[in-house]
Amino acid sequence: MGVGLWALGVLVAAALFPLPPVDAAGRGVTLRTSDGRTVAGLMFDAGERPAPAVVLVPMLGRTKDDWQAVAQRFADTNITALAIDLPSTATADPAELAGWPAVVDAAVAYLTVRPGEVNPAAIGVAGASLGANLAAVAAATNPAVRSLALVSPSLDYRGVGIEPALAQYGARPALLMASLQDPYAARSVRTLAQDASGPRQMRWSTTPAHGTVLLSRDPDLVRSLIEWFQLTLTVS
Repeated sequence: MGVGLWALGVLVAAALFPLPPVDAAGRGVTLRTSDGRTVAGLMFDAGERPAPAVVLVPMLGRTKDDWQAVAQRFADTNITALAIDLPSTATADPAELAGWPAVVDAAVAYLTVRPGEVNPAAIGVAGASLGANLAAVAAATNPAVRSLALVSPSLDYRGVGIEPALAQYGARPALLMASLQDPYAARSVRTLAQDASGPRQMRWSTTPAHGTVLLSRDPDLVRSLIEWFQLTLTVS
């Protein structure tokens, strides 16, 4: 796939072309899960369609709004982005969290049935913190997910384990991102990359932050995220 040289290219591009400010916009959509939940999403459409698409999953306690600026950047590079809410912004117990990957599956399903807008063979998922774990668990059993990006993942987040999920995800590509000043996320990234059964790329930041907050403070990581999906969702 040529991902081995990707990190070097991203570093050069980020140094030469810093990201400008962006005014985000999007259209609201409603998602219904297999277990009957209704959750909100925010869709950012690519200009040329059908386009690749990425589902964006937030941290626990945050909403889809955390992803707005990043989602607009995806749309500006001709990748449709769907930022979603989780079922609750309150602290959830492990039994409840175990059912939340269904929300990610609902978002992927929403994209796959829009062939005039989205290329159903080019769908990825990015998640932050708990959202990273949920993204991995959903992708493990969903062959429609072609690529993953996990920002500040945890080996275990209140019972939502990521190692078995990534093992089942198999040979599909995944980008693993964390701050070196976020010890548990950094250790999780190293472990997941070492135990990989498919292409895995690591991307580090020195900014002391976590999840979508890390993305908001380190624009180089945003560029890395976009470049990753440009590379891995290209279908010949």
